Amino acid sequence: MFRWGIDLFNHGYYWEAHEAWEPLWHAAKCSAQHRLFFKGLILLAAAGVKIREGKRVAAARHATRAAALFRQVGLLPSRPFEAAIGMTPAALAVEAETATTFPAVLREPAAGQLPEPVYDFLLAPKSESG
Repeated sequence: MFRWGIDLFNHGYYWEAHEAWEPLWHAAKCSAQHRLFFKGLILLAAAGVKIREGKRVAAARHATRAAALFRQVGLLPSRPFEAAIGMTPAALAVEAETATTFPAVLREPAAGQLPEPVYDFLLAPKSESG
């Protein structure tokens, strides 16, 4: 489910990524750090939806909340999270805030066209062997 959410997110399917990660957030009851991490991803995905809709205030609110959660996650050892997303939680916090400061310029999609990602970064999990 987690990697499916990553793929959805990276391809601009933010609502669907949010839906993929929400069960993981609910299941992470025993780990506050995991709950913060998943909630941050969910909020970042929600910010992507709002950016696409042109709702800058709502996008900034979600992205700012996501960044705060990623910074909390980064206060503790974060190697598993870094491996899961290909960057530190602190770096993802900066990306979240930057996305609303310098929002993407989106083109109007043609009929049948895939969504255009709004973020200038990819979540890139490290492979199990690497």
